[in-house]
Amino acid sequence: MSVLRKVAIAVVAIVVVAAVVSAGLALVLVRRPLPAHDGAATLDGLAAEVTVVRDERGIPQIYAASDADLMRAQGYVHAQDRFFEMDYRRHVTAGRLSELVGANEAALAADQVVRTMGWRRVAEQEWELLSDETQALYAAYADGVNAYLDGREASRLGVEYTVLGMQTTLRDVEPWQPVDSIAWLKAMAWDLSANYEEELGRATALRPLGGDVARVEELYPDYPYDLNAPIVPTAPENPAAGTPAAPASAGPASAEPASAEPASAEPASAEPASAEPASAEPAAAVMDARGAVQALARTADHLAAVPVLVGEGPYAGSNSFAVAAEHTGTGAPLLANDPHLGLTAPSVWYQVGLHCTEQTPQCTFDVSGFSFSGLPGVVIGHNAGLAWGLTNLPVDAMDLTLERIYEDGTYLRDGARVPLEMRRETIEVNDGDAVTLSVASTEHGPIVSEVLPGTGVAGTVPVPEGAPPAGFSGYAVALQWTALQPGRSAEAIFALDRATGPDDVAAAAALLAAPAQNILYATADGDIGSQAAGRTPVRAAVPDTPVPADGSWPRPGWDSRYDWQGDVAPVTMPAVRNPAEGYLVAANQAAMPAGQGPFLTNDWDAGYRAERVRELLAQRVGAGDAVDVDAANAIMVDDASPFGPALVPSLLQVDVDDDFVAEAVDELRSWSAEGFPTATDSAGAAYFNAVWTAVLQLTFADDLPSSQTPDGGSRWLRVVELLLEDPQNPWWDDRTTVNIVEGRDEILRQALVTARQQLTNSMGKNPADWEWGQIHQLRLEHPVLGGDTVPDLVRRLVNPAPVPVAGGSSVVNAMGYDAAARDALGRTDFSVTAGPSMRMVVDLADPDASTWVAGPGSSGHPGSPHYTDQMRAWAQGATFPWPFTRAAVDETRSDAMTLRPPEEASATAQSSGPSAVGGNTASMSSSRSKMTTSG
Repeated sequence: MSVLRKVAIAVVAIVVVAAVVSAGLALVLVRRPLPAHDGAATLDGLAAEVTVVRDERGIPQIYAASDADLMRAQGYVHAQDRFFEMDYRRHVTAGRLSELVGANEAALAADQVVRTMGWRRVAEQEWELLSDETQALYAAYADGVNAYLDGREASRLGVEYTVLGMQTTLRDVEPWQPVDSIAWLKAMAWDLSANYEEELGRATALRPLGGDVARVEELYPDYPYDLNAPIVPTAPENPAAGTPAAPASAGPASAEPASAEPASAEPASAEPASAEPASAEPAAAVMDARGAVQALARTADHLAAVPVLVGEGPYAGSNSFAVAAEHTGTGAPLLANDPHLGLTAPSVWYQVGLHCTEQTPQCTFDVSGFSFSGLPGVVIGHNAGLAWGLTNLPVDAMDLTLERIYEDGTYLRDGARVPLEMRRETIEVNDGDAVTLSVASTEHGPIVSEVLPGTGVAGTVPVPEGAPPAGFSGYAVALQWTALQPGRSAEAIFALDRATGPDDVAAAAALLAAPAQNILYATADGDIGSQAAGRTPVRAAVPDTPVPADGSWPRPGWDSRYDWQGDVAPVTMPAVRNPAEGYLVAANQAAMPAGQGPFLTNDWDAGYRAERVRELLAQRVGAGDAVDVDAANAIMVDDASPFGPALVPSLLQVDVDDDFVAEAVDELRSWSAEGFPTATDSAGAAYFNAVWTAVLQLTFADDLPSSQTPDGGSRWLRVVELLLEDPQNPWWDDRTTVNIVEGRDEILRQALVTARQQLTNSMGKNPADWEWGQIHQLRLEHPVLGGDTVPDLVRRLVNPAPVPVAGGSSVVNAMGYDAAARDALGRTDFSVTAGPSMRMVVDLADPDASTWVAGPGSSGHPGSPHYTDQMRAWAQGATFPWPFTRAAVDETRSDAMTLRPPEEASATAQSSGPSAVGGNTASMSSSRSKMTTSG
């Protein structure tokens, strides 16, 4: 459960009963913030009139004569439809959530974590790195947001403020600042780059497994290159058209460092301790750091303090594919993308078009797609010449470093004692006492073990260990993360919006530091390609040491040999253009063939989704069938399970002597014959997924701590695939049984029985009546008013009704669930935790033939008809037409608003009177902008 949900429950449980005394009052409160989407408004700072055209789903297409005016208008419409979401995010990313919600343990924990990492501090440093033009566009966006805020009390901006105001003192809503937008990029990077969890996972598993490093690594198998192709399927023949193949290296780093000299520090005045030996113990030895045992048991609980705003875990991925013109039948390429993120109400995405009425040096945008509220520009979409999609690139951009701390405030570096860097943070608490936080940092980054005590488990990793020197007080854990190094990612968005060809994409990718992404693109000129982006550290090879230097385990911070050696140069990041087979697939799998290109990570998605998409494309191409928009949409909702063919053959060869269980097993035979579909009406999919979660529980629960219970993602499928080949592997044995050694077949038999009993209890005795959609549902909840402790009346107003959905974990239609989750009765909870947050297909031959959908809807206001008006189509795999040209947009027009400069509005009012702008007019002013609205 994310901190946002925890905070929501704590706040709402106290106030909502008093706030909502009748359905009528609830409706008034919910509908009060709804904005007008028509009429006219005056916006200070505009150079010329701006038109905002909305379709029947409330999606705005903005037309202006300058880039700055486009950004002002985008800020305005974002604030109209999503301001509470924006405000909530900026409080989280600044470590100020307690200022908004008041005294709350989860909110304070979130603030402490974010302040320790310093997201807002880094964003402020990044602002100084941006070009003057970029700063001007972010400032214009902020002006547009503030124009909508001016003169509106909080209850007119979101019903959430009304509820919060009954619990705490509702402060004036602060003006939006450009840095508020930039800080949001830190939350995105955290959610999509939190690979330190793999480091903690290895460290957490080590002690229960008796210090057996090799056995831990069995849970993190190598990428199956022989089964699933990487994004770049072969080494590019032309280095100018892709990544030059780097020579294979025995160590993990295979790219030249950008700055290879390790950082050094002057020793503190205290007596230096003796240098540590490079290797003092065998790899299987386990250091018993102070407090590590207690930290080990608490790791998972403390990690939940980190805010989750986009998505996390193995299901924060994406599918994307690009098809060359020769296979589309239109004479131009096609591109599809569906990012897999956390599914919330409102949606994480906001659809928008930004169009210059005429292309001039002052007006350069003509782009449409998906934006984040609070962030100017379009993040994923297309312009007239290029379409692009993003998939998460799981580079190892984070390391945990174990630091030796001394009583005098120093830490050990290469035998010398170095002073800790210290700063103090004051966290204001609404209607409560302020909390002071002391933050210590080392050369590697902030010490996070005080606010994320679970990271203390890093002290269990195998490291060289000698006798504790004098004054030694214990171990701490620092977080080194590329996103805490200031960069220019905020500029990359505009660069992509304006890109027209592969070189432009490469230039934009060089600006994108975090989160690391793979950019798949197609151009109207006929190119398709893939370009990896994201700051990635170069790691040195450290021989003869028990600690791998590849970032997969926490590393000893006192030994500079383990330090990062600079960054992988952007020009050496994996890339390919116009592959011979005529299509490209990127779905979080390995980026390059084994041993080629720079080292990026050991922890790729196992590639099952990517390989299924490649298979479907190859089938159409091989048959000579065009891959058109309809075909691309069908591929994105393909529901064949890769788990079925991997596990069902072994399940069917198990002897089952119970007719009751055999009746259910027959459904697996039928399911296999059908091609392993995960349709909502599939009985086989329901039984198989129940069996799969039982296999994971029976195989691993006796060996691993509860925090490491398998979530069922692609890594675990690969683990089980390999174990199936070894029927007597020790993992199959249940250590809780006495004098019995279980093998593979016994565990599989138990799983068949357990699943039969579970589904009988939940869906009835006859397996033919079971349906996957009865237990696999999407249950969207409002982040503040949607929790279980809220009265049903309110939840029905703000929470969309649950919908059955097809798909599943590692399925192309990636409606993932957490195999470790349990419902109130202790049964597996198959509710969807993440999935395709939107789907788009861009036809470069005819942009108006493109399609898109973003469930549940464009509005963040529960009372708006656009709150859920895309949800049913999204759940069923349908999409909507995506008009791009002005003529096509005008054909879909439902509402239109005109934004005018003050001078033009004044002249119109003088000549025509109040009726010219729709009657009653209200004026609003602030230090930066002034607006008048009517209608």
